[in-house]
Amino acid sequence: MKYRLFKPRNLSAEVTLPASKSISNRALALSTLSGGGTKLLTNVSDCDDTHAMLRALSWPETIDVGAAGTAMRFLTAMLSILPGNRLITGSERMRHRPIGVLVEALRHLGAHIEYVGEEGFPPLRINGHPLAGGEVALPGDVSSQYISALMMIAPLMKKGLTLHLTGDIISRPYLQMTLEMMQSFGAEVVWKDERCIRVEHRAYAPTPYLIESDWSAASYWYEIVLLSGNEQETATLNGLFSQSLQGDSAVSELFERLSVQSLFLGAGSEQPKTTLVRRGVLPERFDADFTRTPDLAQTLIVTCALKGIPFRCTGLKSLRIKETDRIAALEKELGKLGVQVEVEGDNAMSWRGPVLQPKGAVPYLQPAPDTAIDTYDDHRMAMAFAPAALVLGSIDINHPEVVSKSYPRFWEDLKRAGVETQPLP
Repeated sequence: MKYRLFKPRNLSAEVTLPASKSISNRALALSTLSGGGTKLLTNVSDCDDTHAMLRALSWPETIDVGAAGTAMRFLTAMLSILPGNRLITGSERMRHRPIGVLVEALRHLGAHIEYVGEEGFPPLRINGHPLAGGEVALPGDVSSQYISALMMIAPLMKKGLTLHLTGDIISRPYLQMTLEMMQSFGAEVVWKDERCIRVEHRAYAPTPYLIESDWSAASYWYEIVLLSGNEQETATLNGLFSQSLQGDSAVSELFERLSVQSLFLGAGSEQPKTTLVRRGVLPERFDADFTRTPDLAQTLIVTCALKGIPFRCTGLKSLRIKETDRIAALEKELGKLGVQVEVEGDNAMSWRGPVLQPKGAVPYLQPAPDTAIDTYDDHRMAMAFAPAALVLGSIDINHPEVVSKSYPRFWEDLKRAGVETQPLP
């Protein structure tokens, strides 16, 4: 499948954003571990990753999470401590995403886990039983989901758990999200210092929980407002909490540097609104460290490239092991548009900006005829590049269905905003 998107004559957007899948999957894990199940949760995400988690919680003998990395990591930990003997597997890409760091930490705590295929990767055979707990050390620069997975099962351990994080700690806001959500469900968990988390042995309590909308999904609407070309056009996003558990709420500050401001209305209510407006001027260049918010990197990198803003983005290490190698995918797909970025190992990407053209020359963005953006089974590749239609006039997106992983209604929301979407064979 392929979509061809066309620039709208006028942009008019009021969007109810999807619920946060990060919060949804944590809430599902915590509510299950508390004995409350799913009935006490409100506004659970309707995305593929959450569907995978919900299917797994019926506890079949073989659990297939597909491409849901969050579900794979959280469930690996949960299956280790809950009774039963089960196989957990996933898509072809999932079977090549590393999980050895989490498995070794769980084994250190007494878990019975076997690799069914390649060492260090799913599928896994897990024989769940009570874990005593104690202490374990983990590199801080691995996926925060490994650490969150251990944190969430720790209250069930007889000795609790002390987690020592070594080296650089990436995605710290996701760890803070997990910690605060655990506290909401009755856990006793604290940062002992900046590198040590202590979780006491204390049963969770079934707790009603409202899941907020997804700030990562909001990032594409910030991009759309900036690229629309009309400083009078706005977008209103429903359901964003200005005081959010989500680290990706930093997108409002990042785009403020790019002249898009956020007007928060109804703060503190269950139905807040955020209006995005253009105010100020574009910077001469953009520099940012995405160590804490790696899921925003694609949006900001593509935005700067399409606006002709030189940039250097660091803190990209975890992008190599996401749904695809996002660094390589960005380099290739931006190259199709005439943007030749420089990749600095595993951690940084930069662009010097467009080469100055003589007056009347064609713009630096020069996609070849019939150019289509490949999405690599990665929802964020599709959504980060879709707004290119606002600059180029049109853009083709291959396999647009991948957005179902986190934002199933994305294309419908674009249509309602005025973006014409034409399916192609």
